[in-house]
Amino acid sequence: MIDLYFWPTPNGLKLKLFLEETGLPHRLHLVDIGKGEQFEPDFLKISPNNRIPALVDQDPPGGGAPLSVFESGAMLLYLAEKTGRFLPADVHGRAQVLQWLFWQVAGLGPMAGQNGHFAVYAPDKVPYAIDRYVRETNRLYGVLDRQLARHAFVAGEEYSIADMACYPWIVPHAPHGQDLDDFPHLQRWFETIKARPATVRAYEGVAAPYAGRGNLSEEERRILFGQTAAAVR
Repeated sequence: MIDLYFWPTPNGLKLKLFLEETGLPHRLHLVDIGKGEQFEPDFLKISPNNRIPALVDQDPPGGGAPLSVFESGAMLLYLAEKTGRFLPADVHGRAQVLQWLFWQVAGLGPMAGQNGHFAVYAPDKVPYAIDRYVRETNRLYGVLDRQLARHAFVAGEEYSIADMACYPWIVPHAPHGQDLDDFPHLQRWFETIKARPATVRAYEGVAAPYAGRGNLSEEERRILFGQTAAAVR
């Protein structure tokens, strides 16, 4: 049994995609990040970076005590290795998937996240910051479009954890100032993933609570964007 600590952000939805694809038994524990539940002491024991998602595997490979994992890329890799699914066993295929998984967690996610922050959530609109991150998001879309011109999926011809990592960050393309018509190969891939039954189930009844809206309360804004080290001590 997997206990998934979750809120419907792009990073949270990556793990929901994996669990829906595999049918791995799991329980969802909602962590309302707008209320600051990610700073609760019990959650910090699982996720010391006070971010969702995080998981606890009650039955880790080899047995032993329950195992907690935080950071969405590490969680996808852990679950792929646990189940033997969505990560090739051969060295070349594995390397391709891991490259694109790390590309997402180091590039697409952070840059698109900053894009959304300055374009949607920041109380003061800073044209330089908005332009910087919209352009960088656009560049990364171009990288992905070029890759998908040569392959059916992000890391090759098979669906993998690299696709699961990227897809939720492409879902908010409009608030991030991107038009998928400009990226035909990315658009083809996006529609393919969107139509998968597991994707439909993962997104069923899910409304990302902050997607595309800047009208956060001052308390939500403080909790989401105003924390210092004092919050985790």
